[in-house]
Amino acid sequence: MPAYPSRRRTHLTTTRLRRITAALAALAGALLAWAAAPAASAAIIPIPDGPYGPAPASPVQVIAAGGMPGWQITVIALAAALAAAATAVFLDRARAGRRSASAIG
Repeated sequence: MPAYPSRRRTHLTTTRLRRITAALAALAGALLAWAAAPAASAAIIPIPDGPYGPAPASPVQVIAAGGMPGWQITVIALAAALAAAATAVFLDRARAGRRSASAIG
């Protein structure tokens, strides 16, 4: 039994990870395109005049209060930081594995 992993097994694992990453990226792109489709096809449809002339304008109420609570902003920031850290560790380990595999053989 050799002391180092075979190149074939490392290649298959790397290829599989690349395919999974590509599939996830394609899925995320499709999800974004699906979410943007209604906004891209939105149109202003005029209301036709009634038999007694144009409809009266309704009063508009502006909501000045609102926004996102601070705890939600904190959760989003923590999730983004964890995702970035996990991605950095994954890429660093992939790069280190590639360096050790090329140094062996």
